[in-house]
Amino acid sequence: MAKPQAIIIPVTPFQQNCAVIWDSDSKEATVIDPGGDVDVIREALRSQSLEPSQILLTHGHIDHAGGAEELAQALKVPIIGPHAADEFLLRSLAATGRQYGMSARDCAPMRYLSHGDTISIGSLVFEVRECPGHTPGHVVFFNKESRLAIVGDVIFQGSVGRTDLPGGSHETLLKSIREQIISMGDDVAFLCGHGNPSTVGRERTSNPFLI
Repeated sequence: MAKPQAIIIPVTPFQQNCAVIWDSDSKEATVIDPGGDVDVIREALRSQSLEPSQILLTHGHIDHAGGAEELAQALKVPIIGPHAADEFLLRSLAATGRQYGMSARDCAPMRYLSHGDTISIGSLVFEVRECPGHTPGHVVFFNKESRLAIVGDVIFQGSVGRTDLPGGSHETLLKSIREQIISMGDDVAFLCGHGNPSTVGRERTSNPFLI
């Protein structure tokens, strides 16, 4: 059975974890949250001899989506996600980039995602779960078979996503974590948007925002 392989590429001054996930059998790959430093991402793809078929976005913040349009044009692949509720963020990436002194392009996904959709990476199937709170349209990707989730900025090792930016809600975020992340099961490992990976069980029992 094919297993997901992953590399993490820290990008932008925010040190956001751009993830490259691929099917161990077919080598089909997906880039998740290319916030910037597109040349660095492309070199990482070349180093693994990978040709991604799509770009996925967990949400519309600049450190996750600022390089998506440039990378999509360079690789000639579609951008998919997040939920349409983040469209206002994707349409203002260039302006936001100027505020931070970063180069970014407004982003136009080929399609938006909704709860219950699925995304395929080779033979791997990832379930889409809506997890608003950090942004209104945040989604996460969960592969049940391998017990792996890509959670963006919903939850981190020892922390949770900030909710003081436009569209954020701390109450909504905690509800999303309890209903959509904790419900995955304690054995699920997750890759997050910043910092080190963790497991659902570790965070359920030790994350100060959840206990």
